[in-house]
Amino acid sequence: MFKEKIIREMKEVFKEIPFGVEHTLKVLQNAEEIMKDENIGEEEKELIRMVAILHDIGAVEAQRKYASIEGVYQEKEGPGVAREILKKVGFDKNIDRICFIIGNHHTPSKIDGIDFQIQWEADLLENLTVMDIQKQQQEIKKCIDDNFKTSTGKKIAYERFILG
Repeated sequence: MFKEKIIREMKEVFKEIPFGVEHTLKVLQNAEEIMKDENIGEEEKELIRMVAILHDIGAVEAQRKYASIEGVYQEKEGPGVAREILKKVGFDKNIDRICFIIGNHHTPSKIDGIDFQIQWEADLLENLTVMDIQKQQQEIKKCIDDNFKTSTGKKIAYERFILG
């Protein structure tokens, strides 16, 4: 299965920034959890897994080139790195789509399908963990309501982050 090969390659890229590996694996887990209760076909699930594993893959190159891992630089560098990894492991399905999502994964206005939406929600579930659940309930609720479009993603977000 390609998932394990892609995870190995991702870990190799992130060897100097282990938090990248940890974040990525949590995003993958979130994507898997969302996909469980959404009506997603097997080929699309595989695509979403590839995107989840590779979504931040441009961070190392962005740091090297621009001394920053800001989203705009990750989006710029990610598709090329992802394409190389996919080619290296022999994965040849939906590469342009995977790279499109990786190249826009910090830009919500570019979300144009359930695959991209699930990636957005899976990443956001992880990014919400840095907020203060006790003190920022209003901001968290607004973020969830504004960003989560799948019923499963919204349900998970409410269960994890909304008190009471």
